[in-house]
Amino acid sequence: MENVVVDTACPLDCPDSCSLAVTVSEGRLVSIDGSTLNAPTGGYICAKVRKFGDRVYGEARLRHPAVRSGPKGQARFSRVTWDEAFEMIVGRLNEVREKWGPEAILPFSYGGSNGLLTQDTLDAVVFRRLGASRLGRTVCAAPTGTAAQAMYGKMPCVTYEDYPDARLIILWGVNPSTSGIHLVPYVRQAQKQGARLIVIDPRATPLARHADLHIAPRPGTDVAIALSMHRYLFEEGLADAGFMAAHTRGAERLRGRAAAWTIERAAEISGVPEAAIHQLAQDYASTSPALVRCGWGLERNRNGGNAAMAILALPAVAGKFGVRGGGYSMSNSSAWNITRPWLGPEPATRIVNMNKLGRALMDPSDPPIKAMFVYNANPVATLPDQQRVLQGMARDDLFTVVFDQVMTDTAAYADVILPATTFLEAYDFAKGYGPLSLQLVRPVIDTVGESRSNPEVFGELAKRLGVLESGETDNELDMLLQVFQALPGDAGTQIGDTGRAVPAFGLRPVQFVDVMPRTFDGKVDLFPDALEAEAPTGLYTYQDDPSSERFPLALISPASDKTISSTLGELPRPGVAVVMNPADAASRGLKQDDPIRMFNELGEVQCAVKIDDSIRQGTVSLPKGLWRKSTWNQSTANTLVPDSLTDLGGGACFNDARVQVALLENASSQRKDAKPQGTSS
Repeated sequence: MENVVVDTACPLDCPDSCSLAVTVSEGRLVSIDGSTLNAPTGGYICAKVRKFGDRVYGEARLRHPAVRSGPKGQARFSRVTWDEAFEMIVGRLNEVREKWGPEAILPFSYGGSNGLLTQDTLDAVVFRRLGASRLGRTVCAAPTGTAAQAMYGKMPCVTYEDYPDARLIILWGVNPSTSGIHLVPYVRQAQKQGARLIVIDPRATPLARHADLHIAPRPGTDVAIALSMHRYLFEEGLADAGFMAAHTRGAERLRGRAAAWTIERAAEISGVPEAAIHQLAQDYASTSPALVRCGWGLERNRNGGNAAMAILALPAVAGKFGVRGGGYSMSNSSAWNITRPWLGPEPATRIVNMNKLGRALMDPSDPPIKAMFVYNANPVATLPDQQRVLQGMARDDLFTVVFDQVMTDTAAYADVILPATTFLEAYDFAKGYGPLSLQLVRPVIDTVGESRSNPEVFGELAKRLGVLESGETDNELDMLLQVFQALPGDAGTQIGDTGRAVPAFGLRPVQFVDVMPRTFDGKVDLFPDALEAEAPTGLYTYQDDPSSERFPLALISPASDKTISSTLGELPRPGVAVVMNPADAASRGLKQDDPIRMFNELGEVQCAVKIDDSIRQGTVSLPKGLWRKSTWNQSTANTLVPDSLTDLGGGACFNDARVQVALLENASSQRKDAKPQGTSS
């Protein structure tokens, strides 16, 4: 049979949302490539998705339901039928409800798919109507999202296509070369057309190496640099008084908080030379169109919310809006204003912050968490305080269901595992949050094994748990139609006709021309009172570095080119290593590829060291999304991350981990003793 090429789209957690051309033969995947249906993605795709077939047909793929047949964590399971699995799950959930109340049930999901159909449809209906605890999905984008919502009402952002119109681009805490690769050629084009590029990151990322200015701050000090820029704008008479009077609230209160932040003080706090910060402020003030790309790296610390506030306020104070290529760019996830009418009102059940999962599972609570249903997520690999999460997952009295595509680190601790379809085997909607796009995802290959889609599984659970009214949606196709009908304007019709939709304000909105703030009065709120009350030390303030003489190094865990968060972490990869500045390595007597232990009071990670001047002194790096098998002692960077929360939004403080690094003694025997993870039987 001849190969057939089928159009679909990628719904994984990436801003770009590529359109795909998938080659299929006799119902099996042959290859995945890009298409030009979503023009900004340019007809090419990342290496991660190109290798997705290794997940679809790999050894780790879950092909049938199974129940635990050994100790938790050993990934020993025995095959059962779907009916047997459903009976066990429904029986245990009902038992938990009766003995401890419905809030003893915790659904856990996040980001494994960004599709509109695979999350917050029938899954949310089930758990809301059960009265289960709610999950605070705050592990990523919580501080930045909180700031953007309060200040701009999540106004749509500058999209990739307009970067070439900018004459100054600031990439702040973002590395498109590993997460959002389709932005890179637009930045390069802007540079060819005369734009200056400034990159702010503790590491010399690929774009930083080609930038006009690379600023490498100490992790957690971005807010100091941004506030010094505000002081410079106000004190030098470079703030746009007319724009602020017409379009903002709270400018004078922001000015008051920024007054103490001289460039000299910011330089001392951040470890960045005064001249570099002065050049940054001067370039930003004097150039138009000027565009700030606010990333998510800068939010992953105790000052993350205030850093996002100060950065997002810059274009309002400097008057950089109203021109193509000017303003800010962050996330367009809320641009479509998509509602979910099938959910009804938000219940008043308790909220469990996902960053505190280990504590929630281990500390006494009323009621205690007795059942957890995990889907679209791998919390063992992605959450702070990893050792406490593992202790909680190992509880014999915790009934855990994991519904996933592959045997993850989390699935190894399940009582019941359910095989899920991939985006190549089911319907979905892919919503880009970099370029503006909304695309239909189609099943293009035969389902592997007995895998089922999210709506199928949760529809069946809803029926068996008795939480559906007669005639309500309980299957994938009907849910697909409901989502179609909930899309704004004529987006549903457009997708039905073409496979993709265009927002009502167009694909390339100019801020303050085509789109305005979605606040109650259409103005930018530069000093939201609610956030002033939430922040521990108030808005536009700085909390000191948590480092100590014992643990002096800042550990960061940036995205890598191997995984999408932790997705695809099951695939083989080169040995991971802690990246360390040569001066830090020399002071510890370390040489390239030496075996090391990186540790603090929470635990330790054992792996090799890579000595590289791409990272600033005093900072070390280990990629996020690693699975436990990636290190010699099956601990990842998250073992060393406290479960403390950001100043705004309740986000994770991954980059507040402070560690020491030392040579690992008896390394060969420790590596030999490391045990590989189990597989399902």
